[in-house]
Amino acid sequence: MFFIASKIFWFVTEPVSLAIAVGVLGLLLGYTRFARAGRALMAGAIIALAVGLFTPLGALLLWPLEERFPPPPANIPAPAGIIVLGGALDTEKSEARGQVSLTADAARMTTGIELARRYPSARLVFTGGSAGLLLEGRAEAIGARKLWLSLGVPDERMTFEKKSRNTWENALFTRDLVKPKPGETWLLVTSAWHMPRSVGIFRRLGFDVIPYPVAYRTFGDERDFLLPASTIDKVLMLDNGVREWAGLLAYRLAGKTDALFPAP
Repeated sequence: MFFIASKIFWFVTEPVSLAIAVGVLGLLLGYTRFARAGRALMAGAIIALAVGLFTPLGALLLWPLEERFPPPPANIPAPAGIIVLGGALDTEKSEARGQVSLTADAARMTTGIELARRYPSARLVFTGGSAGLLLEGRAEAIGARKLWLSLGVPDERMTFEKKSRNTWENALFTRDLVKPKPGETWLLVTSAWHMPRSVGIFRRLGFDVIPYPVAYRTFGDERDFLLPASTIDKVLMLDNGVREWAGLLAYRLAGKTDALFPAP
């Protein structure tokens, strides 16, 4: 039920689409006796779009998320395993084109390989099924296995979890699959903006992990506010920022994380 509710919520509240929908509603109301309310809605939608697309609002939302967990030092003990969260493959496009199609979070996949080579005794684990709401799509783990094999990762080193549909299930099913032992070190690889919620979920399930953030969307310095970004980049940062802050609140209210804004 939580999975379905989260999908419907984001479908309705995705920032840019919501602003456009409100603007269209205002335009239609302009031809009725509620024209005054319609003009107010259109004005609000235009202002919201302008703020989102012509200011560094997206970077401001992502900054605290991406800076929350720094990368671990290079001299950490060799881990028992490396967990890579799904979200870096476009499963529908991959299936349609017959080749692995990566998203803007592709660094999750390449970092997993890099760490596996750095720690040759570590188990490389990918967790990700189908996140489709209406249709049961192809599990992301299938494409991940195909990609990693093509890049030379030995099959016997890899483990795949392909039932999970969201981050809570990523953590739950992976914990049950790998059965971590007390004192073991496990690295968690996911996008930096997604790391606080991910760590909070793993902690809530009693699975202690070392965060390894990747796929940063921001520079982490003044360039985020001084350099002009493309409209697409601003939309992506705004969407990710709003989605992740909403996710932190929703998961905390549902008791699925150990804190509202998990910290090191």
